[in-house]
Amino acid sequence: MRLLLAALLCSPILAQAATLSVCTEASPEGFDVVQYNSLTTTNASADMLMNRLVEFDAEQGKLLPSLARSWSISADGLVYDFELRDDVQFHHSADFSPSRNLDAQDVLFSFQRMLDPQHPWHAVATSGYPHAQSMQWPSLIAKVEAPDAHSVRITLNRRDATFLATLSMGFASIYSAEYADKLLAAGTPQRLNSAPVGSGPFVFERFQKDAAVRYRANPDYFGGKPGVDRVIFAITPDSNVRLQKLRRGECQIALSPKPQDVQAIAGDAKLKSAQTAAFMTAFVGINSQHPPLDKPQVRQAINLAFDKASYVKAVFEGSAEPANGPYPPNTWSYASELPGYAHEPDKARALLAEAGLAEGFKTTIWTRPSGSLLNPNPSLGAQLLQADLAKVGIAAGIRVIEWGELIRRAKAGEHDLLFMGWAGDNGDPDNFLTPQFSCASVESGLNFARYCDAALDKLIADGKASSDQDERSRLYHQAQTIIQEQALWLPLAHPTAFALLSSKVEGYQVSPFGRQNFASVQLAP
Repeated sequence: MRLLLAALLCSPILAQAATLSVCTEASPEGFDVVQYNSLTTTNASADMLMNRLVEFDAEQGKLLPSLARSWSISADGLVYDFELRDDVQFHHSADFSPSRNLDAQDVLFSFQRMLDPQHPWHAVATSGYPHAQSMQWPSLIAKVEAPDAHSVRITLNRRDATFLATLSMGFASIYSAEYADKLLAAGTPQRLNSAPVGSGPFVFERFQKDAAVRYRANPDYFGGKPGVDRVIFAITPDSNVRLQKLRRGECQIALSPKPQDVQAIAGDAKLKSAQTAAFMTAFVGINSQHPPLDKPQVRQAINLAFDKASYVKAVFEGSAEPANGPYPPNTWSYASELPGYAHEPDKARALLAEAGLAEGFKTTIWTRPSGSLLNPNPSLGAQLLQADLAKVGIAAGIRVIEWGELIRRAKAGEHDLLFMGWAGDNGDPDNFLTPQFSCASVESGLNFARYCDAALDKLIADGKASSDQDERSRLYHQAQTIIQEQALWLPLAHPTAFALLSSKVEGYQVSPFGRQNFASVQLAP
């Protein structure tokens, strides 16, 4: 009996599994990532569960093979040929056991459901495909073909210098066509959103809204088994509570800390922080379709009324720099010659009078309840904006709306002034312009300024069509000029991205794009 007991105690079945608990700030909207656009959802679905044809490596600053082991582009820039790996397995779950490895049919399904209105899965996404629509994929992509089981050919209608980089974004994740067929045959297509299956480093187990998402390591992952056996996203909206959980060992990683939280752990041998300059911009979207915000003078007045320096100091506490426009300063086409708007309340009042609003007007400010990297203190930020607007005669009420509802209603254009942020996915400046300022993106809901202008749209389109970086930069400078003159945003800040970690965490890096990769994380004993 003693020998048997010793054997059982040494058995790997009874060995303690390494579980990584990550304190996150909000629930994902769902897990069918193509339907959504928030980083919270991308991180919980695309980054944990899925893979794409290519991936963007932020450290190296270049695209790397993923599900596609190699690719080539025709001389005219219209035809992309991908050679797929043949060793990629989809996840096994309680509902699904794949009968084959990933092949070209999975890629065709993943693209065609977004592109073809007649596809049996197209209507399953009741709110559409916001990223595919804003990137104008239905008009850009002429056809997607499978020359053989491990080859995919994508033909474009026009040259697009950003297309390959766009394939690294979360919405371009590749799904199992076999799993989709099974769900459709069973009359349960909604389970793609609630019981997702991917090929990524972790396997979905269960989700309890506003509480936790649970994953287990994928033992068959083609990139190698992750360094931890399980991951729990502990949904914890309050940053103070996230820090408390980290101190108590209930979480090993706390995301989106407040700047003072980073300072608070200094000198604590059990904790550490990680940081990087974020490729992101915090802003207030000004809905140009809502009078009187449809008048450029009014939008300019809002920019002039706001004391941005005081806001950045109070809300970000030294962890961000003020923003003058949509791009972070390290973007290769950043228009440094555009100074943004100074704090000039008198000029703001004069512009309001010029617009026939000398007595001011009423509006609303929408913000989220919990802090995030791009909005560390939503309540304080909204109050500071409200106070500055009141000084020039604009009476702004504050509405605090839960994150998922905020995104849904903002995409429908219901907001007036919206505290929001945008993170580029791949280092290309178009990743800010097309989603946030193109006409197609008004329809998809990502253009929170709700502004469609033919001249601006042409500059964005021409920039994507050119393979000459100098020419693209020239066009993007012109686009930034229009964006500033029209005051489509109230740009706020470019933050430094932080995460708080247990000293036991090894292998974690903060992404400048806000994406999360826990596959390489290990926990020291």
